[in-house]
Amino acid sequence: MSIGKMNTFIDIGIFKNVKDAEGFATSVYEGVASVRAFREGRHGSQRWANLAAFSDATDLFRIRVIPGATITTDHILYCEGIKYDIISVENVRGRGMYLEIMAKKVVATRG
Repeated sequence: MSIGKMNTFIDIGIFKNVKDAEGFATSVYEGVASVRAFREGRHGSQRWANLAAFSDATDLFRIRVIPGATITTDHILYCEGIKYDIISVENVRGRGMYLEIMAKKVVATRG
């Protein structure tokens, strides 16, 4: 993976519940990292056909491993102002250089 292909900027973070002095809990967004990523949307390629188990995933992101940070499915990803829920995080080829993140676009519903 070359830097030239990693041309999309993403923000990874998590929402944490914090109690104030009066005991009320509020949800606060805590950013973990802002990094460059390679983004691949869902389409009819052979790769997506092999990932049939992840039928909910709408996008695949590949990033370099962030030293000192652990990314899990509890985190949220923002790309171009769109919120994504992380479905899975996988170490590419077990080398510890790149992470492959399968994510689902969050679409607001009308209530």
